[in-house]
Amino acid sequence: MELVFWRWGVVVFCMCLLLLFTGARSDEILKGISKVRGVNLGGWLVVEGWIKPSLFDEIPNGDLLDGTQAQFKSVMLQKFVSAANGGGSDVTVDQSAPSSWETLKIWRVSDSEFQFRTLGGQFLTCGGEWESISATAESPSATETFHIERNYDRVHIRLSSGTYVQATSTNQLVASYQGNPGWDDNAATFQMIIVANDLHGDYQLANGYGQDKAKEILSKHRKNFITQEDFRFLSVNGMNTVRIPVGWWIAYDPDPPAPFIGGSLAALDNAFSWALTYNLKCIIDLHAAPGSQNGMEHSASRDGSVDWPGSPESISQSLDVIDFLASRYANHPSLLGIELLNEPSATSVPFDVLTSYYSKGYQIVRKYTSTAYVIFCQRIGRASPLELYQANIGVSNTVVDLHYYNLFDDFYVNLTSTDNINFIYNNRESEVQALNSANGPLVFIGEWVNEWNVKNASKAAYQAYGMAQLDVYSKSSFGWSYWTLKNERKHWDFEWNILNNYLLLDSSASREIPRKLLLWMLFCTSLYLHQIA
Repeated sequence: MELVFWRWGVVVFCMCLLLLFTGARSDEILKGISKVRGVNLGGWLVVEGWIKPSLFDEIPNGDLLDGTQAQFKSVMLQKFVSAANGGGSDVTVDQSAPSSWETLKIWRVSDSEFQFRTLGGQFLTCGGEWESISATAESPSATETFHIERNYDRVHIRLSSGTYVQATSTNQLVASYQGNPGWDDNAATFQMIIVANDLHGDYQLANGYGQDKAKEILSKHRKNFITQEDFRFLSVNGMNTVRIPVGWWIAYDPDPPAPFIGGSLAALDNAFSWALTYNLKCIIDLHAAPGSQNGMEHSASRDGSVDWPGSPESISQSLDVIDFLASRYANHPSLLGIELLNEPSATSVPFDVLTSYYSKGYQIVRKYTSTAYVIFCQRIGRASPLELYQANIGVSNTVVDLHYYNLFDDFYVNLTSTDNINFIYNNRESEVQALNSANGPLVFIGEWVNEWNVKNASKAAYQAYGMAQLDVYSKSSFGWSYWTLKNERKHWDFEWNILNNYLLLDSSASREIPRKLLLWMLFCTSLYLHQIA
């Protein structure tokens, strides 16, 4: 018993040392505040289903939302429906194993009516009864709309006229089945295989519920997910900034284009009011651009396509949104900055297209304010943030936003606790220091999280990892903001991390912890906890 108490005493001693070495240091002043210590209000005005999955619970046929990827296998032929070469010709039913040509993206019209998009972007279409199904339509309308009837994973596909689609003995897909096919192994029965159903954004929610129900769901969510009390919580816990993701449709409130739902502008106005009350600053972040800049649900992509960079209309529309936001909030005392675009894709957004957009966005913001920071997010993927420092986008109060996650890449999968902390110091810190020294924008770690791929990590390990990140990210010249305030996944939830002491904050702007001491204490704590167990 005495040995157990002694070992626990060592653990407590180690944790006390951690706290002892958390001291304040002076920070640069940014528009009247210390460097940014912020939190993202993710999942609030731009929906992300993984943050709050219950938002989607009541959607009928909720596994067939916009962007769902599905394959169809004829139960009679035991072959897959295929759009050869990704589209452009008649559809066949002749493939024994599915791949990209056999995978269709769903566009939802109602809870039983759907359109099907091929790899090449064409839609399945049928001219009427006895006609073959082809993958040749460039845009969908009535002749590209099909009804799906379900019996578990078995489905029938029919035209509005009532005629069912069937697989023929010659491996064609034809609208020629008459009568009720039933659910046996007949030519009109297919097995539907859901390959991916991972898009749960604003488009999927609004189009899944329909306008009336979606308005009810989102009105309640916007009212209750983030409140004035949350701003008070952030203030008393030493935060000075909120980064607020918004979608492009906010500029068209209260009646944005379908299927988007109005009301986010009033919520943003509330956020600015609450920020003023609790002496916080606001960064407005254009998180979702028309056409999608990265194909993810948080960009409100309909089906995973990245259409923003190839559409001059979408880029122009995005600049109009920046104009709207800048004109509305430029003189508000709580505005700190405007981020022109969140996480453009390195593989889909050409650098010259992005820098042209950033330059125009910078000029628009400067038209209304000379002091608000204009923030340029790095391209996600393999692009180096240094490219933005060499682009000469703006001359004053500019910031480059880096997103640091020890996740989403195979490189991080097998890292230990110590490996992750070493990576923060060896890789993250060196990049931050190099960019701090570069002649150009300030450095902002706009998204990071106290989560990793380490399985069954102890509380002490999470605390050490969080301290390492706070130590390094606080050295960035503009500051940092955590992703996100509230989240169904607890380690992503800033509030949960603070209340449960997994992320240790104090009133200082950063922690100065000798790296070797941090790792040594992590090792000692883990060792003694293992011995006690």
